[in-house]
Amino acid sequence: MDMEPLIHFKDADILNGENVVIYSLDMDIMPGDFVYVVGKVGSGKTSIIRTMTAENRLLKGEGEVCGYRLNGIKAKDIPYLRRQMGVVFQDFQLLTDRSVEENLEFVLRATGWKDRSLIDARISEVLDNVGMATKAHKMPHQLSGGEQQRIAIARALLNKPSVILADEPTGNLDSETADEILQLLVQLNRGGTAVVMVTHNRAIFEKYPGRVFSCRQEHCEEVIDEGIDITL
Repeated sequence: MDMEPLIHFKDADILNGENVVIYSLDMDIMPGDFVYVVGKVGSGKTSIIRTMTAENRLLKGEGEVCGYRLNGIKAKDIPYLRRQMGVVFQDFQLLTDRSVEENLEFVLRATGWKDRSLIDARISEVLDNVGMATKAHKMPHQLSGGEQQRIAIARALLNKPSVILADEPTGNLDSETADEILQLLVQLNRGGTAVVMVTHNRAIFEKYPGRVFSCRQEHCEEVIDEGIDITL
């Protein structure tokens, strides 16, 4: 079994713009992990995700994601790094002028897929994975928030990523729909895909246990003792 970490940070300072928001981050995320990054708004959670995707620069410390070193990563390598992961956002970020099927096809073609039959088969497969097999021809505005987030997760799965980065994926959903999205992410994780989820919703990580990193006072550290109160 490959036990090299998918995501590795050592003594890494995490930036938001030009400002350090997390000092000296140490984090190793292994294949198959389910990891929460929790903390108050403004505590640096999303900046960690943006560093993982090379949207934010890493200037100090070590950082490696899916085999790519983040320190000084070349612009031409960033798209290849991002193909190794699936990213799910709070606000879905679907293209509103295209159907579900066209949204997914756009991503596949942008990442090098050319064969029409393979594209169609992969779209059908990921829609089936998230329970949206009958929604391919719907427009985003015809879907509920929960359905749109399922489509966003299907999009994240297209290139069979090793890890899904989910940034407050339930933030715009009611509690029942949020629970359905969490069940879906847990199911995908049980299939072998690592999940890193940013949230400030305590109920989520209490109901669906995983490793927890808590961001507070410009640091982010793993919570080892389950009895420790996590301030949100």
